[in-house]
Amino acid sequence: MGQVFFLCLLAGCSICWFNTVCFVLCIKNFPANRALALSLTVSYNGVSAALYALAGDAISASTSSLYLLLNSLVPLIVSIAALVPILRQPSVDPLSPEAVRSDSIMFLLLNMLAVLTGVYLLLFGSNTSDTSTSRLLLGGAVFLLVFPLCVPGVVYARRWFHHTIHSSFQLRGSGFILVDDDDLELHKRLVSRETSYNNLNGSLLSDDEVCEYRSSSQKLCNKEEDSARCCEKMIEKDQLVMLGEEHPAHVLVGRLDFWLYYIAYFCGGTIGLVYSNNLGQIAQSLGHSSNTTLLLTLYSSFSFFGRLLSAAPDYVRAKFYFARTGWLTIALLPTPVAFFLLAALSNSTAALRVGTALIGLSSGFIFAAAVSVTSELFGPNSVGVNHNILITNIPIGSLIYGVLAAVIYDGNVGRGLKLMFSDSVVCMGRDCYFLTFVWWGCLSIVGLVCSLLLFIRTKHAYDAFERNRALVEPQRNRSSNSIA
Repeated sequence: MGQVFFLCLLAGCSICWFNTVCFVLCIKNFPANRALALSLTVSYNGVSAALYALAGDAISASTSSLYLLLNSLVPLIVSIAALVPILRQPSVDPLSPEAVRSDSIMFLLLNMLAVLTGVYLLLFGSNTSDTSTSRLLLGGAVFLLVFPLCVPGVVYARRWFHHTIHSSFQLRGSGFILVDDDDLELHKRLVSRETSYNNLNGSLLSDDEVCEYRSSSQKLCNKEEDSARCCEKMIEKDQLVMLGEEHPAHVLVGRLDFWLYYIAYFCGGTIGLVYSNNLGQIAQSLGHSSNTTLLLTLYSSFSFFGRLLSAAPDYVRAKFYFARTGWLTIALLPTPVAFFLLAALSNSTAALRVGTALIGLSSGFIFAAAVSVTSELFGPNSVGVNHNILITNIPIGSLIYGVLAAVIYDGNVGRGLKLMFSDSVVCMGRDCYFLTFVWWGCLSIVGLVCSLLLFIRTKHAYDAFERNRALVEPQRNRSSNSIA
């Protein structure tokens, strides 16, 4: 027991450190395509379970300790291989518009390859055929994972063909990013100027005029308008003025928007993570032990697709602009639907698969989008510290939700069918997780409501940012054309 506890402790610390390093590297090295780089990086975290399941079938399907060996060796080897280019990376200089467009095309190609990898693992990740076929499938998966390393070389080697590609896409600046660092700085200046102008106009009114205005306004207001105004005051209290404003840790924890964001993550993505951690026991209790590998592959693959979908706001921004916090709210919708579906139809194999896929899709989107949301709402320079404060909800949620599930599970052991495995008793039947699914579904609704409130409170900041960018983008394009 002590060894398992120590192993989990080390693994949790390693995950936080590893993710933080990856996030900071993406933000510093790809400022113009930050959201795309983060989405792609976090996406590949989602295929680990499917990849390890495929590797286990290829090497020795009957040895469960093999997964521990793979988890100890594979991350170590990959980290050592990545250490050299990370330490020898050149200094990050401002990119030219041509370089930004080149990176945008490269990320588009990498996302296409990522989708292909996800589909491959979804179709073949749960394959239970003979060892030779599993090894062949594992070889194909490794090839798809390694092949993206060749894409930058291919793109740079065919630089002479780039002008044809760019002319077909007609990208202006970074066409595939919702919030850009340069636009953020310009947005801050415009907001400051607008605030000063509004303050100046307010100072031009005399006290008599202000009193007269207030008395006339009060006469026009009725009770319904008063209640609506109270709601508006609650929504507008301590709102963010602009995107990208830096928030030190002590300022961050004092903002209402942060705690709405924290609860939305706590009652959304974290519940999905706890569900995946208990998926083996859930499948066993519901009588689907033979489908455990398939369910893990489903969750892993759809989590991967959800992480890739988190880049959708950046790709569709030119045609359909929507605040990233709004996308976060939409991404939370499948979670309560999935849990209530599992509670109602947990004996159905199809319901278990659909629910697992929906939870994976939703939590994957949240995990990937959260880094960009943290950067946009609370500042890109502080994202390393601020995001680690945010994800403290993961161990807290894992403990609370895990204890909740365990209490309900143990309480139903005596009521339903009991099976003895060594020294442990296994609860069998629908009641083992029925109340757990109901509780998780209700808590995910709380997360959805908090996410909706966060969207309403931050929508004006995103809209103001987009208006300011629309004003300056034609001027930037004209200056870029004149230089060319």
